[in-house]
Order: sequence, then structure tokens, then C-alpha cells
Amino acid sequence: MAIFLLALATISIDVVLQVEARALFVFGDSLVDSGNNNYLATIARADSSPYGIDYPSHRPTGRFSNGLNIPDIISKRIGSEPPLPYLSPELTGQKLLNGANFASAGIGILNDTGVQFTLLECLDSFTTLKNISGEFVLLSDLIRL
Repeated sequence: MAIFLLALATISIDVVLQVEARALFVFGDSLVDSGNNNYLATIARADSSPYGIDYPSHRPTGRFSNGLNIPDIISKRIGSEPPLPYLSPELTGQKLLNGANFASAGIGILNDTGVQFTLLECLDSFTTLKNISGEFVLLSDLIRL
């Protein structure tokens, strides 16, 4: 029985890994921020050394880590490009279809705790992106639940 369950679990994992990911949307704080704060007037920035020392380019990227963060690792695992920061001027055209990173150091879940953004503001930005992306593809093609 245990061997059967192990085999079934292995098959299930294999099937899940074969699903093609369409887009990755990231919401959170500095732990998953990929550089949104680079485009804000704030002192909470990660655009100087030692940030990025272990990133593939060995340069600061705006990530509040010395290398890859969790969204980078997930993107790599599913065979996709890491989503660009929502505020990046490079997030246009087909790059919108890869998703976007709305995370920002200093974000707050509550309206009173958000230094740079609140979660509600990030969700409003996501709605705006969905509307823009609708010009390229149907939303149902962009996001698969």
C-alpha cells in the first residue's frame, strides 16, 4: 500500500510540473521585492552594495537580498522569466504576459501600516495591469487557476 501511495504521489508531482505556467504575480514586502523601490522616492532602497553580490549579475538589482529571492527561484523552477517590478519602465508589451512583481519594502497590509504602499493600492495596480493586459490576451488565458 505504501509503495502504491509513493508511486501515486510521484506521478502527481510529475503531472503538476508539466503544467505550463502563464504568469507569476507577486505581492509582499521586502522579502520578495524585486526592485519596485528603485522607482520610488524612498530611503528604503537596495540599489547599492552589498545587495546583489550573489545575484547572477553580481550587481544590486533592488532586491533586498544578496542574491535570488523566492519569486526568482519559483520562476526558474517553472521555466519562466522572473516577473519585473510593476513600476519598471521595462514592463511593457509581451513582458506584461509574464506577470509582475507588486512587492515593495515598507508595504503594509493595513492602510495605517503601509509606508510606501498598502495592500489595497497593490491590488488596484494589479487591476490596472489586468486591464492593460486585456489588450494582448484574454484574462482567462493570462491567469489559470
